[in-house]
Amino acid sequence: MVKHRIACQHCDLVQSIPQLPDRATALCVRCGSVLFRARADSINNTIAWTVAGAVLFMVAINFPFLGMKTNGLERHTALLTGIQEIYRQGMVGLAILVMLTCVLAPMIQMTGLLYVFLPLKFNRKAHFSAVVFRLFQHIQPWSMMEVFMLGILVALVKLGNMATIVPGVAVFAFAVLIFCLAFAISSVDAHLVWKRLERIGHD
Repeated sequence: MVKHRIACQHCDLVQSIPQLPDRATALCVRCGSVLFRARADSINNTIAWTVAGAVLFMVAINFPFLGMKTNGLERHTALLTGIQEIYRQGMVGLAILVMLTCVLAPMIQMTGLLYVFLPLKFNRKAHFSAVVFRLFQHIQPWSMMEVFMLGILVALVKLGNMATIVPGVAVFAFAVLIFCLAFAISSVDAHLVWKRLERIGHD
């Protein structure tokens, strides 16, 4: 039988991990630091929140994001066209940063979660699941949609005196997407994932 071990991030002690009930917390026997927390129904919750986030993501990038009314004229822009406009204005670095943190990072995160978790739900293992899950863990800090949303709110306040700003349906989808993706990530039980992948790999 394969023993599951984990190294403490604080004192580097490698120790065996027992089977824990849902919502239980494993502590380091040496320094008392939290090793990991067992999530309740992690696989189903992660899939549910990720699917909801994927639907909202499609709405956010395909529907009007913001509309601006001034002098009788009304102009609407979508998220991707907004990034293109930033690029055309010469702010290449900002356009790339927004594209990475608000489009590519969440898209890769959700795709990776579904790629890993859907087969695990049926006790299967997709090819390169371990690589994909590591990529998900590495790319997680680069998803900063909430910062972008805060920037939008600041821009709305500043532009309020110049024109009438009309939030599009994509803005609301983007706002809810932030919470869905946060709930999906918080539902991930990394220890359970590695344990399942290891067990299926030995079957």
